Amino acid sequence: MIQRGIALSTLLVAILILSGCSVSPTRIHRAEDIVAADMQHQRDCDRADHCAIDSPLLDAAHAALASSTDAEPVHVVTLLNDSEAAMVARLNLIRAATQSIDVQTYIWDQDDAGQLVLNELLKAARRGVKVRILADQLFSFGDPALLDRLASAHENLEVRLYNPTFQEAQTSVAEFTAGIVCCFRKFNQRMHNKLLLVDNAIGITGGRNYQDRYFDWDADFDYVDRDVMVGGPAARAMAASFETFWTHKRSTPLTHLRDVNRRILDGDGAQPWPTPHYAHPQRVARVMEEAEDGEWLDDALVSETLRTGRVDYFSDLPAKTEQPQQHDAREFTAHVMRLLGGAQREVVMQTPYLVLSQRAQDIFAKLHQRETPPRIVVSTNSLASTDAFAVYAISYKHRKRYLKDYGFEIYEMKPRAAGPAEDNAEASEDDAPPPAEQGAQGQAARRRIGTERGLLGSHSQARRNRPAPLTGEGRRFGLHAKSIVVDDDFAMVGSHNFDPRSDHYNTEAGVIVYDARFANELRDSILRDTQPENAWVVARRQQSSLSLAIGDISASLPIFDLWPYRYATSYELKAGCTPMRPSDPAFFSCYTPVGDFPDVATSPKLIYTRLITAFGSSAMGVL
Repeated sequence: MIQRGIALSTLLVAILILSGCSVSPTRIHRAEDIVAADMQHQRDCDRADHCAIDSPLLDAAHAALASSTDAEPVHVVTLLNDSEAAMVARLNLIRAATQSIDVQTYIWDQDDAGQLVLNELLKAARRGVKVRILADQLFSFGDPALLDRLASAHENLEVRLYNPTFQEAQTSVAEFTAGIVCCFRKFNQRMHNKLLLVDNAIGITGGRNYQDRYFDWDADFDYVDRDVMVGGPAARAMAASFETFWTHKRSTPLTHLRDVNRRILDGDGAQPWPTPHYAHPQRVARVMEEAEDGEWLDDALVSETLRTGRVDYFSDLPAKTEQPQQHDAREFTAHVMRLLGGAQREVVMQTPYLVLSQRAQDIFAKLHQRETPPRIVVSTNSLASTDAFAVYAISYKHRKRYLKDYGFEIYEMKPRAAGPAEDNAEASEDDAPPPAEQGAQGQAARRRIGTERGLLGSHSQARRNRPAPLTGEGRRFGLHAKSIVVDDDFAMVGSHNFDPRSDHYNTEAGVIVYDARFANELRDSILRDTQPENAWVVARRQQSSLSLAIGDISASLPIFDLWPYRYATSYELKAGCTPMRPSDPAFFSCYTPVGDFPDVATSPKLIYTRLITAFGSSAMGVL
């Protein structure tokens, strides 16, 4: 008890100290003077176009802008399901920029993907292009030494971090805990937007962050994710949104961060920008070459581009949690909900976390109560594929509600789904570690797996946030895409997870495309992930009425929900049978139950999932 009191007192003292530790104006001015003196000004190009490469992607965007009027907008839209194409599109646009590049993201790691994009942006700055990077602090650039170098890397490159914890770039465990205790609402609000905007003409938005696993470059665990590339008038809305975030008080210049400021003032002057060290240089070289390969670009990107009319880009405001009563603070969130509420025939939704906000629950309940309710198809993660087992536990608790009250057809991704493995085979080539990364026994060194839902990037925290261990070996896939198709008429691709965190805390962004061709393409992509080789079907468990009644009583309890036989379980298609919906009378003759957590090995993660289901429902809003 005494030790607990000492620990609490220490934490309170830390809170008082840290909460008053903004950097003094004097230290900021001194750091700015040092940065200005050390700033790199060299240019690698003296041409008016800043030596930009020719790009069919940017050319198509400029053509769309030239053809647009206020009454009849014209856009070019490309769905980026393939991870290799998603990386190559970014590299091509960065190299094609003639004026500006604005990047907004939630995670920026220093693995191969993060290093590659950062170095390409620095090259663009050296060509003469204005580059701005705005990254959420909690999961980006957690190295003050790197940010010290970035501060003076080039006059055309500027980096800011959004909502830094106690004005620091790197968050310790003590600071994280103190942030929760002293200022939970501010600390818990993160910038979840993802955007790359080039020349205010074309942008990429969606689910991908700058980390290997978002581009199928992680040898252990990769995300099935999705972006959309949009050229045309919607890019102006992207530019306005980025400017709003860039100038907001929570977007903090590097010299204002305590640990970075301290390094600048105590340092020995400008450090040369280091040569990137890639774990898989052959793979990096391949995408760099493809970024200027006209034939490759035509085949993978240009041929997949649609020329269409109306496209809307929406983004929440950075004041989302400060002024929740203001409608425009949650503009994107509100618009997504209106789309769902207007469904007539079908909603096809893909989300990594099936934990619905109260507003979403109300909408789906009303849809299901109609005389002819629309079909609701949900593609989401299984416990075997997710990296957020605590969130999955809450979803697991409410399966009966999803199936009976909302009429969901739920398909949970298999961790070794055949479709993603086939689709992204090219991206994952050359992923064997080079000799320098072999251990003493000749075994490949394994990176610790963190999670977008994790709290800190520390090794101990990363271990706790690893996905549940599986019964077999091999690369694992987890779903990260966030998309909706409504009535085959229009579709949304963005960062919104349709959960309480996306609804109330994080700022979100995305595009809505009003084109049946695009909607059908996106619908086909999501439905492919629900096929038997890629997903298990969640359906009613065949059990006695007594077991069902006990389960209902248990599930209604906010705590002590301990009954192991839930209303629903996972099913696998039998050999020789044709896939069918759970509502089909022949379903149980063609599907066999495989348990609530198929492919998951017995482990503490499995026990934690059960415990959170039983005792953790009150955390639903935060999760």
